[in-house]
Amino acid sequence: MHSPGQKKSIAGTLLKLLGSKTEPAVPTAGDGELVQPAAGDGALENHLGGDEARNYRKYEYDMVAPHVGRSLLEIGSGLGHFSEQFAGRLDYLAVSDNDPYCVGELRKRYDDNDDVEVLDLELPAEVDIRQKVDTVVMMNVLEHIKDDVQALRDLASVTAPGGRIVIWVPGYMQLYGEFDRKVGHVTRYTPATLEASVREAGLTPEVLKPINFLGGIAWWAAVRRGGAGYPDPRLVKIYDRTVIPTTRAIERLMRPPFGQTVFCVARVPK
Repeated sequence: MHSPGQKKSIAGTLLKLLGSKTEPAVPTAGDGELVQPAAGDGALENHLGGDEARNYRKYEYDMVAPHVGRSLLEIGSGLGHFSEQFAGRLDYLAVSDNDPYCVGELRKRYDDNDDVEVLDLELPAEVDIRQKVDTVVMMNVLEHIKDDVQALRDLASVTAPGGRIVIWVPGYMQLYGEFDRKVGHVTRYTPATLEASVREAGLTPEVLKPINFLGGIAWWAAVRRGGAGYPDPRLVKIYDRTVIPTTRAIERLMRPPFGQTVFCVARVPK
């Protein structure tokens, strides 16, 4: 096993290999706000959670599911690929998005299900929800929000005392590339920067770690160095069939010092 000092050394060496420590510039529109494109059935991020990435979606579910209670609010549900996996195990589900196309598709999906509430929600904002939940899940959402601390506070206000906010975000600005620009990412997080936002929001991180080690290397090669700006569905399928199973096997044996994703489970105070 590596000592903490050795792990930091390995992580530092890897990040130097991945690229400059200088953070890439995040593009803005003329008014200074990030460009956030409209969604759609073929939108960029939907490929990473849709039919081309079934192993990846199962990876997400297996990481998140142990932390989900009986009631769930999902932020940024998109077309509903992730939340549909919880069907049958929840007493109450609320799904949300801020894109008109996604909200419309979610309403179609759950039109006949009174146990599911669909919200048109853009954070930070007051969350108008039917009831408090014991779990909030944000899958690749927080990185889009400039005031991430206030967004977390808004979510904590509708989470039952002692409940959890589960956060899945892209990791490390060394991986920030054209894809991030196109989908309007404000940042990519490290465990340290995510912990700072979580604690400032008054939450306590219970789980906080980088994951998907090999995915981070593949992402750097394709997006940061290769300049890819769109996840080709054919390459996504190859990635899903090869990289995801291998990185999961590695993570059963060791905690990676770096990854494509940072995963956090934050507890709301009682």
